[in-house]
Amino acid sequence: MKPVIGLTTYKQRAQTGVWDVTAAFLPAVYFEAVQRAGGIPVLLPPQPADADAVSRVLDGVDGLIVTGGADVDPARYGQAAGEHTDTPHLERDAWEDALLTAAIERELPFLGICRGMQVLNINRGGSLHQHLPTIVGDDRYRIGKGEFATNVVTTEPGSEVDALVGAKLPVKSYHHQALDAVGEGLRVTARTDDGIVQAVELEGVPFGVAVQWHPEEDAAEDVRLFAGLVDAARTYAGASR
Repeated sequence: MKPVIGLTTYKQRAQTGVWDVTAAFLPAVYFEAVQRAGGIPVLLPPQPADADAVSRVLDGVDGLIVTGGADVDPARYGQAAGEHTDTPHLERDAWEDALLTAAIERELPFLGICRGMQVLNINRGGSLHQHLPTIVGDDRYRIGKGEFATNVVTTEPGSEVDALVGAKLPVKSYHHQALDAVGEGLRVTARTDDGIVQAVELEGVPFGVAVQWHPEEDAAEDVRLFAGLVDAARTYAGASR
């Protein structure tokens, strides 16, 4: 049985043909990675995060991916926005936070990617470094102009990420923020050589993994993280139906 995987999306100005409109969209590499891993992708556009909507949406999926995108509103972790921080997308912030809260309560398998890891950390009471160049001294994590940087992460022995991808892995990076204070219940399971947190796992759930890098960019060759989620989602679906 192929499990259904919900993926959060952008909601912003977009152009297609003669149209220049507000649209919900997601780069195809995300949902193609789910398909390669054996799942059925379903896109979840930002919307008002009322409890009924969240519950009905999660009733229809077996796993969740919180995807990349713009910076989370720093007010969510008690800070004022720095000069390099994006204009917040408040509806998306609230929607993804509510989805994660409910997914954790249900023990629904989830994967956070880049922004998705930051949303998870804030959801668990953590905070972010708002601009990494001020911490590490360079732009090694975001070159800019749509070009992904390559960095090597080292995983924690015995972790889910280690079991899926191995002890060391070159990854695609495109972020200027990262975890600072780590949220409650999160275990750091990968870092780069400068100490920046690159993966966390939520303790006490069957599959709750988040990474700071962009595994969808390498999924044509390496779908292991997505396969881990899909396998967990298949188990969840078998137990709940």
